[in-house]
Amino acid sequence: MVTESAASQSNSSRPKRGFLPGDPTPRERLARIVRVDHAGEYGAKRIYEGQIAVIGKGRHGKTLRHMAEQELEHLQYFERQLNRRRVRPTLLQPLWHLTGFLLGAGTALLGERAAMACTVAVEEVIDRHYEEQLAHLGPDEAELKDSILRFQAEEVQHRDIGIANEAEQAPAYPVLSAAIKAGTRAVIWVAERV
Repeated sequence: MVTESAASQSNSSRPKRGFLPGDPTPRERLARIVRVDHAGEYGAKRIYEGQIAVIGKGRHGKTLRHMAEQELEHLQYFERQLNRRRVRPTLLQPLWHLTGFLLGAGTALLGERAAMACTVAVEEVIDRHYEEQLAHLGPDEAELKDSILRFQAEEVQHRDIGIANEAEQAPAYPVLSAAIKAGTRAVIWVAERV
């Protein structure tokens, strides 16, 4: 005869309804959210550092530094979350260090509009990414959810700044934007898992 406590223990180890084999548990999903958001904010910081290195003394320097400061604030928040929740950062952070800077500097070398096109493309993907994450956060994660909502609003402001500064007039904008978006989505997928 199975006691009630043994039955409840057995049921608690089973996946909840709607889970498929291989789906992350709620704890694993939360770890992925914190890991990928930390990686993303680190990459964003490096993109702006690359752009500032190339065009930081020009007319967009103040704007780029302002956006970089916001990304640094986001990064510091997720660093605290990693530590508090005992989640390891992505193993690929050294790669993000290099590629983020190169993406920022490379687009800036193509011109101010291309740098702004980079911002628009990345932030459009991040906006959707944050929206998907918010759907998985319940009332027990209200503080994390509120922070992500605030960061999402700032990322949308960055996108709008890029559009207002002629991002869509960058040479080969559709191709550049599509390539950056594809790369950003790939980086998100990898950073969640590695």
